[in-house]
Amino acid sequence: MTHVIDPKHAEVPLTLDEAPPKTLGILDQGAFWANLGVSLLGFSFALFLINPLLDDNPLSMTAAVTATVVGSLVGTAMVGLAAIPGAQTGQPAMVLLRGLFGAKLSYVPTVLNIIQMLGWGAFELWVISMGAQAIFGDAVPYAVWVLLAGAITTGLTIYPLGAIRLIRRVVTIGVIISTIWFAVVFLRSAPAPAGGSWDAFAPAVDFVIALSVSWVPVAADYARHSRSSRAAFTGVVGGYTVAQVACLAIGVYAVAIAGHDAVLNDPTTVFGPFVAAPLGALFFGILVLRETDQSFANVYSTAMSLQNLMPRVDRRIFSIAIGVLTIGVALLVDVNSYSAFLSIIGAVFVPMLGVLVVDYFLLGRASTWDTSEHAPSRWPMVAPWALGFVTWWLLAAPSTISWWAAIWDGARTALGFTRQPWMSAAVGAFLVAGLVTLAIGFVRRSRR
Repeated sequence: MTHVIDPKHAEVPLTLDEAPPKTLGILDQGAFWANLGVSLLGFSFALFLINPLLDDNPLSMTAAVTATVVGSLVGTAMVGLAAIPGAQTGQPAMVLLRGLFGAKLSYVPTVLNIIQMLGWGAFELWVISMGAQAIFGDAVPYAVWVLLAGAITTGLTIYPLGAIRLIRRVVTIGVIISTIWFAVVFLRSAPAPAGGSWDAFAPAVDFVIALSVSWVPVAADYARHSRSSRAAFTGVVGGYTVAQVACLAIGVYAVAIAGHDAVLNDPTTVFGPFVAAPLGALFFGILVLRETDQSFANVYSTAMSLQNLMPRVDRRIFSIAIGVLTIGVALLVDVNSYSAFLSIIGAVFVPMLGVLVVDYFLLGRASTWDTSEHAPSRWPMVAPWALGFVTWWLLAAPSTISWWAAIWDGARTALGFTRQPWMSAAVGAFLVAGLVTLAIGFVRRSRR
């Protein structure tokens, strides 16, 4: 007799030795990714959408909205492509990399992902705490909000599929109502930005792409539970795109109300217009509580990454340990400045996706993808990954970390290369890594 898993109660297996339940449909995936597309600090990011070069020539409102749609579609398509192998193999994101690099080599990106997910998880606890203090003031200390948000986050990671179902059934409704409410209030109270041009359209698109592709290294962690590849891909592209466009559009008005200079100096200033709006504390409180799905995704994916290193350890042990560690980082480290360092690590995953997409889809290795613990090392795949990483930083805007920016300024000078404003670091890195991978594949076939 075949045992049928009840989708209402199915949960993620405790170890990698067990097959994952395929219970998430397109609505589950769409709602989950839509919630990830709405971010508290995403509202402040509208400042860099309207004026990505921070000069005296901002985009027009039409250009900014167009850049948001184009950038979101390109970025989420990349995330969707990263999700499909997870849906087809049933493996988490970092375990998938065993097929790309081999089991041992996959530990390198796994460790990098653990570092960045831990950092982003702590950053989200900081954001939640700042949002809560914007509503309640300093009556409740920052540390208390961090502990509370961390406890909720850790609890969600113990029952991750239950958390996703809760998001679809309850949280998404509250987020939709809150988003519509603030959209109406801001449209009435703040005029649309006048003037502007299309000159900085390409940098704005690149900025929006970067916001989306930050989820590439975790997409398969949730897609592995999808009922189909279509549900995984469509849920990512549809849910995240709609939510991110709405988030950035509302952010344009919120930044205008709060003041561009104020938001530039302190991104949390953008919370002010939300709290000051009629019933603002109530609806902004919903968005603050919803932010825990961001911290949940980061902490849970950290646990999934650790299982690539130790596949037979109970994921709940990892979840609790990472939850406690994330709380500690949020309490003791300046996670706001740490985010600049995290962007350096994050840049490794877009070129890696370019290698994965070409190798998995175009070179026909999907049918033989080896995710076992004994998958042989594939050193040739490191070359296109590294070249894509270099391409990213040759094309990217200067980093806020001075020593890192100096390295790439020197590299551009040595190569006689001048970065142009229309160049996209994300698209360039993806294409270079993918094309080099394709060339390696053709060489192998010709030798055979």
